[in-house]
Amino acid sequence: MLSSLEPRREGRDPVWLAEARLAAFGWVGEHGFPTRKDEDWKYTGLDPILAVPFEAATPGSGRRVSADMINAAAVDLGGPRLVFVNGHFAAEFSRLTGLPPGVEVTNLAAVLAAGPERLEPFFSHAPGEHHAFAAFNDVLAEDGAFVHLTPGTCVDEPIQLVFFSDTGEFPLMSSPRSVILAGPGSRATIVETYAGIDGDVYCTNAVTEAVLADGARIEHYKVQDEPVSAFHLALLDVRQGRNSRFSSRSVMLGSSIARHEVRVLLEDVGAEVSLDGVYLPQGDQLHDNTIFVDHAATNCTSHQLYKGVLDGRGHGVFNGYIMVRPGADGTDANQKNKNLILSDRAEVDTRPRLEIYTDDVKCTHGAAVGQLDEDALLYLRARGIPLEAARGLLIYAFVHEMVDRIGLEPLRAQLEALVAGRFGKGDRPVEP
Repeated sequence: MLSSLEPRREGRDPVWLAEARLAAFGWVGEHGFPTRKDEDWKYTGLDPILAVPFEAATPGSGRRVSADMINAAAVDLGGPRLVFVNGHFAAEFSRLTGLPPGVEVTNLAAVLAAGPERLEPFFSHAPGEHHAFAAFNDVLAEDGAFVHLTPGTCVDEPIQLVFFSDTGEFPLMSSPRSVILAGPGSRATIVETYAGIDGDVYCTNAVTEAVLADGARIEHYKVQDEPVSAFHLALLDVRQGRNSRFSSRSVMLGSSIARHEVRVLLEDVGAEVSLDGVYLPQGDQLHDNTIFVDHAATNCTSHQLYKGVLDGRGHGVFNGYIMVRPGADGTDANQKNKNLILSDRAEVDTRPRLEIYTDDVKCTHGAAVGQLDEDALLYLRARGIPLEAARGLLIYAFVHEMVDRIGLEPLRAQLEALVAGRFGKGDRPVEP
């Protein structure tokens, strides 16, 4: 896999970016890919991904994709919409009108062509700072979304980012890189959707970086509904300034192996982050949620609530880690993970963790794993509700708390249908 994904952008990158790509590629060659011996990957084996001879996706690929496919995968939210096919901007499906003054929404390749020095801080970290796949994104990223909010600007309509894969006969790796810069006092909603064509073999290796200045507010949503023939690896990296607010809600439905990694640095006083997620692995799917929140300043707040519903041989992972640094007094952090297991072949690994180096804090964490309440099921059956419908009601009630936290009505309605349909009558996979 390594040789087929080496950098091939001679002469197209500025010197600093070419050097960063080569350094990242060399780091991967020296250190290799994560294994189960690595603490943050102990529950997620990568052999099925590493066995595929992926090629890097190129602009212009994806000739089967249509506007109807895009609209079916991602409900149109009415505001600015950037569509990427195999990680590259597709202008014919995008809409960039109606933006208020002081807001720049474009694609990363356009920024690289016009003023690449603006992006140098996002490629200048140490190679492999996180892991090999993040380094590979450094190597291969050519396009993605670029959102810049100048101080005090507000975008009322959600900014929608749609990443659609159409790989055809060759297994491809797409590497979208998105950058969100929120100036002081700015506000916006970002919605990321990942989808593709059933049966296509590909790997999405995405990185989204968000930097919030003082008082900025970003509401972020992510919907991952890629086909089970695909793989999904993603990193959401957030840095927050004084009194900033960041919330992210993720829904994980698709992919054979999917890892949603979130890293948040609360680096100035009064920053607040809220992270919610729901994951629904069925069949042989594996859904991995790895979260790291770094409390590095005083009076910062973090909330996490992740819920999993596992059926068939589905495997869910919650690996949550909160670090409270020395001097980060006044920290308020809580972390919860709840799981509902529907099959005796399903598996969940949950590992909430706190590491605290100061005394004046309020921190809690907890995890729960259980099955459907037989008394509640019997109650519904006694009132004439068929078994499958009764199961579906109880499952949906467990998940609905998460769906209710989605403030965008069209997106909430879409996800309600997806979640309800996943466990409705006749939709549950039959175990051999």
